[in-house]
Order: sequence, then structure tokens, then C-alpha cells
Amino acid sequence: MTVGTAGGTAALDSGTRELTRVVVLFSLTGRLDPGRPSLGSLVDRFDFGRFALHLKSSEAVLPVPVLVEDVAPEELRLPHGDHGLDLASVEIAVLATPRGDITLALDCGFAGQTPPAALAAWLADTCFDRDRITLGTTALLDALGGRLAPREPLAFGQNVHQLVFPGGDLENDLLGPEETRLPTLLNEIVYRGRLSTSEPPHLHKNGRTLSAHGRGVSVHAGWAEHVENGLILVAVGMVSALAVLQRTRLAAFETMRANEQAAAESPYEIRRLISRLSDGVNELQLDLAFGVEAYVDSLLIPEMVMEAFQSSLRDALGIPDSLDNSARMVERLTSVISARSAALQAQLAERDDRRDRTVSALVAVATGIALPPTLLLAFFGANASNVDNRRSIFDAHYLPAYLLAWLPFIALAVIGYLLLRRVSRRSGALLATPTAAPVPAPRSPSRPPSGS
Repeated sequence: MTVGTAGGTAALDSGTRELTRVVVLFSLTGRLDPGRPSLGSLVDRFDFGRFALHLKSSEAVLPVPVLVEDVAPEELRLPHGDHGLDLASVEIAVLATPRGDITLALDCGFAGQTPPAALAAWLADTCFDRDRITLGTTALLDALGGRLAPREPLAFGQNVHQLVFPGGDLENDLLGPEETRLPTLLNEIVYRGRLSTSEPPHLHKNGRTLSAHGRGVSVHAGWAEHVENGLILVAVGMVSALAVLQRTRLAAFETMRANEQAAAESPYEIRRLISRLSDGVNELQLDLAFGVEAYVDSLLIPEMVMEAFQSSLRDALGIPDSLDNSARMVERLTSVISARSAALQAQLAERDDRRDRTVSALVAVATGIALPPTLLLAFFGANASNVDNRRSIFDAHYLPAYLLAWLPFIALAVIGYLLLRRVSRRSGALLATPTAAPVPAPRSPSRPPSGS
């Protein structure tokens, strides 16, 4: 894996930092309105150097800043204090993707020394106790909610990534010639000293620059500021994509549960249910395509330094496997809904056919039994000499004859009504779940388990 660049480009992308910079990325639950006004593009707000041309061509798919604000360092308060670090600057940025997914970034600069142990404690505090971070006396997300006025209260998601750009003595220690201390320093920052392995995590060092990372923390030393901002953008895409994957997985399970617990009783309700499930699956497919796949390849910034960090972090987070599994789940949901829709159409066609046959039979019978009334009326017309001319054919004297003639029609109407209701009621179980569905045989593994 190659992270740095070579020759003159390496000199262009490398740099020395006096103060340590830490950028903490939090995924937030919920969504912002995609039509919400932004503060311009990322390129307009932040320095991306020679990468700006790539980003300008991809502005339509990039997140946009909806809030960028500098706050006084003393306003940002952690649950367990500052751990002996001198916080010199804090910038808060809220970024929203075109799908409305939200990422919060805290860009912090430290003055003076940043010992690895103190820095690791500060990172642990901002990760594990992020719900207790405050701006002054107000919880961080409550303060942001007042500025953003979202449709639903903001809450921290499951995903955090912290990027450390060492400065001063810490940068010198990481880039210095003494290689024996490097694994200890990196593991202390990335894994808070909990690993005793001699190999640093996902390390690349070419003497002038260094990059190493785990799932939640990455360390990048010796890079110029525009490269740092590019690395931050890569991490924003990964954090947002992972949050969308997790939300999609939960939504897929909810769709499956709604499909299993459906209690539709009429064809209209069944069609409405299938339409609602189809809309939900369409949203899941859009999330996977434009909330995940758009941020996990190298098209946004096709540069070697970015591609290497992106692919390494993507693999460390397990995004490719999670994306494949989620896509298969959504595909199977689509197949189930399509099968149920086809079954509904087939059974509705069968019901319509039964109804048509019933109506045809009723018409045939009605035609046959129409003969007695016809003969009765013909008798009145053709046998006038035998009919009392003092009585009308509508006289009550002839009521029993009329009732006798119309009785078959009345009986036929009642029977037809009952038959048609019976045909209609049989559609109530069109989406009934079979009580004893066969259990599919387990799939044989495509590759041997690890360790075998």
C-alpha cells in the first residue's frame, strides 16, 4: 500500500506543523432537509490545494457545510477535563450530504506539548463520553440544534473517527530516525496503549510523511494542510457511508417485519401495503447507491495519497462486506415484494374469473325463469274475454300470481348476492403467511473459515 507521493509532488504535499491538530468526526442520526440552504461548497470554505479541481467536478455528490462556526476554546468542555492539554482553537462544522445525512466535525488545535498519553485520554473522552460534551453550560447537540433548527432532535450516531495531525515534538518523534519507539507511540494514540503488538496499525512511512490508522483513530504526520483537509473529507465519506449502512440494515429489518405482520383484508389494502413496501425498498436502494457507493471509491479525489487511505480505512471498517450483505438483503426484499405482487395479481385474476362465471350463470338462470312472468302477461293480453274487464291487471286480486311469478327472481337475486360476497371475501387471505414454510438448506461456505 502506497500512501505518500513521489518526487516533486511529495515535496508539494508534505509540510511541517507547529501545533497538533485533531479533527473529530461524529455521525448524527436523522436527516436535514436536502433543500436547506448551505454555506457554499466545501472548496469555497476550506483549502484543498491541487485537489480542488477534482472536488469542483464532483460538487453535486459531495457533502456541503450547513454550519461553520469558531467557538472560544474554553467553551468546549469535556466530561473529564482537558487532560492537561492546552486547547488553542475550536471550529465546529456540520456537513450534510445530498441525501441529508449529517456529520459533525470538531476541528481542534492544541498549543504546547501533546504527550501521547494525554492525547489518547482526550480522544477517548470525546469518543466514549461524547453525549456529555458541552458548549459552555449547554449540551453540544442542544446548542447545535438551536442553530440548525432540525425537524427532529439531533443525536449522536454509532460512528466516530478521529484524525490526529501531530505537530511540534510529537511530529518529530513520529518522523524521527528512531524506529523502535514508533509502534509504541502509534499504538498508544490509536489504540490507547491497549495493544502490545510490535507492528503499527496500517502504517506507511516514507521518511517525510507518515500515515497510520485503526477503525476509529488515524494519525497523519508531515502532510501539508490541503492534504490534511483531503484526508478529512475521505474520513467524512467513510463515517457517513457507515452510518447509512447501519440505518439501511435496520430499515431492511423493519420492512421485513412489516411484510410479515401485514393484516390487509381487502385488495385495496393489499395494494396499498405492497406500494408502501416498494417505496421503502426504493429508498433503501437509493441510500446504498448515493449514500454509500458514492463515497467509497476513488472517483471523488483520484489521487494516490487519498486512494490509499480511503481503501485502507474502507477495509478496516468492513464497508465492502457490509455493503454486499446489505445489497443482498435489499435485493431479496425486492424479490419477496415482487413475488407477493405477482401472487396478488394472479389471485385477483382468479377471483375476477370466478365472479364473471357466477354472473354468467345467474344471467342464464334468470333468462330461463323469466318465462312464467312472460306467459302471465301474455295471458292477460291474449285472453281478454276470460279476464274480468272490471279488474285491472294491477289489481290486488292478481297479487298472488305476481308473487308466484317473481319469487324465482327474488330467490335468484339473494343467491347471487351471497355468491358474489363469497367470491369477494376469498381475497382477504391473499397475503396470508404460510404457517409451515419449508426451511431452506444452509448454503455451503464459499471459502473455508479463517484458521482452517
